[in-house]
Amino acid sequence: MPRRRRNSGCLVFGLFAALGAAACLWAVLVLPASFAALGEPAAQLSGFDRTLLATYLIVNQRDLSSPAGPQDLFATLEVEPGQDASTVAAELASLGVLKDPELLTRYLRYRGLDTGIEAGSYEVNGSMSPRDLAELLQRALASRYTLTIPEGWRREEVAEALAEFGLGFTAADFLTASQTAPPRFVEPPGRTADLEGFLFPDTYRLDPRLTADEAVALMVETFEDRVGGELLAAFEAKGLTPYEAVILASIVERESALAAERPLIASVFFNRLALGRSDGPVRPRTTAGWQLVEGAADGGRPPARLAVQHVPLPGTSPGAHCQPRVGFVAGGGPPGRFGVPLLPRRL
Repeated sequence: MPRRRRNSGCLVFGLFAALGAAACLWAVLVLPASFAALGEPAAQLSGFDRTLLATYLIVNQRDLSSPAGPQDLFATLEVEPGQDASTVAAELASLGVLKDPELLTRYLRYRGLDTGIEAGSYEVNGSMSPRDLAELLQRALASRYTLTIPEGWRREEVAEALAEFGLGFTAADFLTASQTAPPRFVEPPGRTADLEGFLFPDTYRLDPRLTADEAVALMVETFEDRVGGELLAAFEAKGLTPYEAVILASIVERESALAAERPLIASVFFNRLALGRSDGPVRPRTTAGWQLVEGAADGGRPPARLAVQHVPLPGTSPGAHCQPRVGFVAGGGPPGRFGVPLLPRRL
């Protein structure tokens, strides 16, 4: 009888030892791979929360990568500004495309994707896995924070449009942030005091946490990216500094009704200047605060280079008049290129 008990004890001990060895082997070989398969965890998670969430996700790993709902079900999800991950997951569940909102919520939190959900519209369907949905929620098809700056907008118009998004700054904050000198590479004169003309007209997807300074920096960086290399060389060939090219572009922007007209109007100005007209300045109709005049030779530039003079009229400032695209200035060619007549003394 004692021998039988000893044999039973040995079997139980052996069983536990085998289970322990299997657990150790799983922890050494399988668990790291399972953690890695989940993706990089959020840096702000504590060690306890990271382990707890990872364990839950590993247990449910098959569901994490499987279709989240009926594969033939399609829906449009609208995410409002300020909605958190659990609210968005609950909305997906109500649409029928997500069976387990808790799984998606925990995965979003583990990966740190819960703070990056973008307000806007999403096309979703049940064939997407919770992983797919988590990635999709980082990029809305039509973001609520998408700003398009058309050519011709003034700084004040950009500020007002930004204010409508309810970001963490006001229109006045943006105007203050943009009350600074343009980038040095455009060769601005010392008196230039704002970024009018350098808030590049484009479509921007804005981070809801964006500050006024960051918004300004984003637009100026876009200007620097788009205006470089060949364009700068083309401006120099015409005797223009980049700053003068922006001013000319802003004048033409105000004069033209159609984009196709801009190179032709720019060519008109160049024709007049290149032929050395001396019967008075070219004064456009809509930008009375500026005039283009023939300039003397300067720094090796052609003698008939473009010069821009500010006429101190009420409401005008010594800078560009709006946010233009400047590429067409490079195409406003030498005299006669477009067969455009010279401008009369006044338009």
